[in-house]
Amino acid sequence: MLLNHGLHLAYCTNVHPGGDWAQTFDSLQRYTLSVKEKLGCEGAYAIGLRLSDQASRELSDSARLLEFQRWLERHDCYVFTMNGFPFGVFHGTRVKEQVYRPDWTDPQRVEYTNRLFDLLAKLVPAGIEGSVSTLPGSFKEFIHSEEQQRAIRDNIWRCVEHIGRVSETAGRRFHLGLEPEPLCLFENSVETAEFFDRLRDEHRGDPRLDRHLGVNYDACHFAVEFEKPRQALKRFRDQGIRLSKIHISNALRFRPTSAALKQLSAFQEDVYLHQVIASAAGGKLIRFKDLDEALASAVARSATPDDEWRVHFHIPLHSRPPGEFESTTDHVLGLFELLGAQPDLCSHLEMETYTWAVLPEALQSRSVTDQVVSEYEWTLARLAEQGLSPVGAGLKIAN
Repeated sequence: MLLNHGLHLAYCTNVHPGGDWAQTFDSLQRYTLSVKEKLGCEGAYAIGLRLSDQASRELSDSARLLEFQRWLERHDCYVFTMNGFPFGVFHGTRVKEQVYRPDWTDPQRVEYTNRLFDLLAKLVPAGIEGSVSTLPGSFKEFIHSEEQQRAIRDNIWRCVEHIGRVSETAGRRFHLGLEPEPLCLFENSVETAEFFDRLRDEHRGDPRLDRHLGVNYDACHFAVEFEKPRQALKRFRDQGIRLSKIHISNALRFRPTSAALKQLSAFQEDVYLHQVIASAAGGKLIRFKDLDEALASAVARSATPDDEWRVHFHIPLHSRPPGEFESTTDHVLGLFELLGAQPDLCSHLEMETYTWAVLPEALQSRSVTDQVVSEYEWTLARLAEQGLSPVGAGLKIAN
C-alpha cells in the first residue's frame, strides 16, 4: 500500500508456495487477496512478488503476462518489488545452503535476475521505481578464489547494465538490492561497503552503479550480526550506497542459559538454514552455519548468561517468542525511527517472514493469512508512530 512521503509497503509472497507460475498465481488468488480483504485496504494494494526461475519463464509468455496484468487491474493491486533471492523451490523440501545456488558466479543467476527486471518493466505502474532483491554474491564457503570473486562482480555489473537499459526504455528507474546475510560473501555493513568499493574501483565515474545498485537491508540479518541500524545506515550513507529496499523482519535472540539452549531445539528444522552468531566475553562474535552445529559446539557447553545468541530465524513481527526467547524488534523500531526522521532513506518496504510453515507450534496458532494481517497491523501502527501512514486511494494505477 502507498504511505505518505511516497513509501510503498507490502508483504513478500515468498511465505506462500510458488514453485511454478500456476502455484504462484494460485497463492496470490487464495492468500494475497484474502489478506487485502481482511485489511480493508482502501486504494491500490501493493504486492511484493516472489517468482522462481521457472515461474519467471512462464510469466514471460505474453498471453500469461497480459492475463496477470488484467488480474492486477481488476483487483486494484500493483507490483513494485520482487524477491529474486531464492532461484528454485523454496517450500516443502530441504533448501538450506542451496538457496544460494546458482550464485553470482553463474550466468544463470544473471539471466534470471535480468528476466525479473524485464517483467517488472511491464508490471510496475508509471511513476514508481521498481526493485529486485538478491543474494549477496554467494555463500562464503562456496568461494575459494579471486577469480570467483571477480566473476561475481562482473556478473552483477552485467545485470546493472541491463537494468540501465530497461530503465531507459521504460522511462522509470529500477534497482537491484544486494541482501547481506550471515556467512555470505558480504554479511555486514563493513564487508558490504568493501564490496561496493571494489565495484567502484572497476567502474570509476559510471553513474549506473549508484542509480541501479544498492542494498536490500534485511533487519533480521543485520540484527543477527549485532549491528545497530544507525551505525549501519551511516556507513552506507557515507559510502554513497543507496537503500534499494528494507525487509522488515525479526530474528531470534536469547541468553544461552541451560533452559534456553534446551528449548532452542524447537526451532531446529530441515528446510531452511538458521545461522547463529554468539556474542561471548569481550564482545567476540562466533559464527555457526546452523542451529545443530551451534548446539553441539563447545561454545554452547561453556556459554554463560552474560553471553547473547542471535539466530537467523524470522520471527513474526507481532509475536513474542515463547519461553526465554525474545526477538530483535528493537532493531526494526530503530529503523522506523530513522525512516520517520528521513523518509527519503528508502521508499520500498517489505515485510518478510517466510518461515510460517516451519515455526514452532507456539508461534503457528493461526492461518498464514491471519498472521500476515497481524504483521500488517503491527507494522502500520509502529510506522504511524513515526508519522508514516497509508494515503488511502491516492495511487492511480496506469502502466
